[in-house]
Amino acid sequence: MAEGINTFRFTSRFRKEYRGLPKEIQEAFDQKLTLLMNDMKHPSLRIKRIQGTRSRWEGSVTMKYRFVFEFDEGLAIFRAIGTHDILNQS
Repeated sequence: MAEGINTFRFTSRFRKEYRGLPKEIQEAFDQKLTLLMNDMKHPSLRIKRIQGTRSRWEGSVTMKYRFVFEFDEGLAIFRAIGTHDILNQS
């Protein structure tokens, strides 16, 4: 993974899933997004590549909630957010 994210965008799926989350999880993700933009290697993000992919990554919002994003040359495309089960659907 490169050193940092310069910009990001959300897929329509991500936006829909985000709107369906409890408010406290939305707020937790917002804080993690800020952290991700400043320090991709911060341990609380627990960023790791999704097994069997080249450019898809997962990160933790909480121990129960995850987000999935694709990373390419400084651009992060957020694809999904939800409980750990989203990793099976991404």
